[in-house]
Amino acid sequence: MSKRTIKKVAVIGSGIMGSGIACHLANIGLEVLLLDIIPNALNDAEKAKGFSLSDRSVRNRIVNTSFQNAVKSKPSPLYHPSFAKRVVLGNLDDDLAKIKSADWIIEVVVERLDIKQQVFVRIEQHRTPGTIISSNTSGIPIADMSQGRSEDFQKHFCGTHFFNPPRYLKLLEIIPGPKTDPDLLLFLSEYGEKFLGKTSIITKDTPAFIGNRIGIFGIQSLFHQVNTLGLTIEEIDKLTGPVIGRPKSATFRTVDVVGLDTLAHVAEGIHKNCPQDEAHDLFEPVDFVQKMLENNWLGSKTKQGFYKKHTDKNGKKEIHALNLKTLEYAPVKKVKFDTLDKTKPIELVEDRYPILIAGTDKAGEFYRANFGAMFHYVSQRIPEISDELFAIDLAMKAGFGWLHGPFEIWDFIGINQGIKLIEDLGKKAPDWILAMAQANQSFYHNEEGKRLFYDQRQKDYRPIPGQEAFIVLNQIEQQHIVFQNAGVVVHDLGDGILNCGFKSKMNSIGGDVLAGLNTALDLAEKQYDGLIIGNQGANFSVGANIGMIFMMAVEQEYDELNAAIKYFQDTVMRLRYSCIPTVVAPHGLTLGGGCELTLHADRVVAAAETYIGLVEFGVGVIPGGGGSKELTLRASDSYRKNDVQLNRLQEFFLTIGMAKVATSAYEAYDLDLLQKGKDVVVVNKDRQIAVAKQTARMMADMGYTQPQQRQDIMVLGQQALGMFLVGTDAMQAGHFISEHDKKIANKLAHVMAGGDLSEPTMVSEQYLLDLEREAFLSLCGERKTLERLQQMIRTGKPLRN
Repeated sequence: MSKRTIKKVAVIGSGIMGSGIACHLANIGLEVLLLDIIPNALNDAEKAKGFSLSDRSVRNRIVNTSFQNAVKSKPSPLYHPSFAKRVVLGNLDDDLAKIKSADWIIEVVVERLDIKQQVFVRIEQHRTPGTIISSNTSGIPIADMSQGRSEDFQKHFCGTHFFNPPRYLKLLEIIPGPKTDPDLLLFLSEYGEKFLGKTSIITKDTPAFIGNRIGIFGIQSLFHQVNTLGLTIEEIDKLTGPVIGRPKSATFRTVDVVGLDTLAHVAEGIHKNCPQDEAHDLFEPVDFVQKMLENNWLGSKTKQGFYKKHTDKNGKKEIHALNLKTLEYAPVKKVKFDTLDKTKPIELVEDRYPILIAGTDKAGEFYRANFGAMFHYVSQRIPEISDELFAIDLAMKAGFGWLHGPFEIWDFIGINQGIKLIEDLGKKAPDWILAMAQANQSFYHNEEGKRLFYDQRQKDYRPIPGQEAFIVLNQIEQQHIVFQNAGVVVHDLGDGILNCGFKSKMNSIGGDVLAGLNTALDLAEKQYDGLIIGNQGANFSVGANIGMIFMMAVEQEYDELNAAIKYFQDTVMRLRYSCIPTVVAPHGLTLGGGCELTLHADRVVAAAETYIGLVEFGVGVIPGGGGSKELTLRASDSYRKNDVQLNRLQEFFLTIGMAKVATSAYEAYDLDLLQKGKDVVVVNKDRQIAVAKQTARMMADMGYTQPQQRQDIMVLGQQALGMFLVGTDAMQAGHFISEHDKKIANKLAHVMAGGDLSEPTMVSEQYLLDLEREAFLSLCGERKTLERLQQMIRTGKPLRN
């Protein structure tokens, strides 16, 4: 296979998906050309300005408006606002010839075969032979789209189905046409995984491919079960959300976001093109869906769907849910099932499945029917939509946000139990399932650090391809665990590198985690060459154990609290000044103490989707685990490059005082929570631990030398303190902050100014740590702080007062 390099991509079509794809391509540094049609008439604003249809701004109006709407949308499609400059906008009449220099052309126009074919005719007039050309179709057969095109076009043509929103949903389905070069498919699969951060799956050219075929079946099945079991939409969303490892939006809220019309369109395509599907009738719209479509109740886009926001006569806003029998809205009702109550103490989702299907109430009945129907359907789709069962699981996890795929859930429930669920519905499991169950009791197992799946063609297990680039911590054999306690597990990753991963609730940092970190450092310093701190949970860490801090503060155990905070400080300083290289691998929420750990590593290998910040102000304290000290240090280091010292210090002060959280790793550079030229960003989180290992190994091989503690941090003393105190007085006088907020801010000011020093002075890190700890402890004794801590424990949300 000859080498390909992607430098420039042309995206044809600037709708929600086209602009989203363009933004994500820009996220990874590519030059993007985004084109759309020209308008056929002036709008009122253009008429008022005296424009004509020949004006460039008019001709680019559609693409300009679509792209700007995308850039302004929340959550942002861009890792950083500046990345929008990488996208050049144009129209199909004036700028189509520019695709000649593109390495990849992606068509993202309306889902109509005739329109797509017209676009391909125009593209072929300007496309350079050998250039990749793909369609972002969600279900139109690839073979139909490429008919009539040249041999070179068909050889380099395939489907590339991104899921919306492209930045956040990982699935990329790559669908071959009849003449697609196999090497091209392999290239796009690797490119999607390595550069775009995707879970790439090469699928068959079957209706709706893999993700939508299974996902739409699941939703349509639920639509029918609502009627059969007499469940409300609130009950279905409670049963199909986080309790089974699905997104909080569950089923009906997800449909509202996606759009009921979009769902109905895909379901109609499956119904039309899959007459042999045993669930064919299930893809017809149920009565309530048909009525909602007629009423234009499509979800968020029309302000009402299964849910809508309601404002009463007093201006109070609340969410109302649709009664599917009467089609009337009423306030959302709380949902309670005994079966769900039994799962509350069970943290691991996989351990809940057996309990859920054993329930004796309506919830248990629902789960038995739901899982049984899903198991039957996915097992029937082998080999129709995929020869390999793992592809179905990956598609559902990456495209629909499921924690576990259908075959993985079946494993957790048990093969024979799953077969019974199918039979209880009056159905029969496929022969390959029954044959497998005679000799094997799982679809997956781990062997020598690799994940193996059951291949029904070979009637044996074989490794899932493409694992070589990943390190999956929960697949590492027991003998490679060198230490574990209630808070951490330490793995030997090979090549002299250890990884310390958290396993506390929400990866919060308490005594067990700190003890585990110190043990990991002990082991690494004595027997290994480097240490990574990383895990593969949903989030890196939500911060310190608030409950522990609250209990000590309530009991006024200030000596114990002082010791606990010093233990945290000593641990992060040990991380910074170890004799071996330390690498932290943050991802997802990396807040408070999790951020402080990150700040003290030799190197950071951050996932692009890292939401990092020092958020302690929200619970009434300042960062006490080295965070206040570290941002003061980083401000001091910046003085050498910037003479406006007070302004720079104020920027770092506001990062803490406003509890700023970066919405990507790239934004973390702006907040100086990551450091350019030192810390790196990995787009594909699945590669993160492997890259961190390479980084630690490289540092060790280059001859790592233990650094010396800093004694040269410039603090500005009274000059800075006066500026901060005047500012907090003004903020309180203007009613922008409360009296307690002012007190917290003044404590932080005292630390970051270095105390009440008469002139700028060089101080040590320990000097600042002592100030930081003293301020933290004094705030823990405040009634308002205790109220905020209690609120945080009870609701998970900080209290502002």
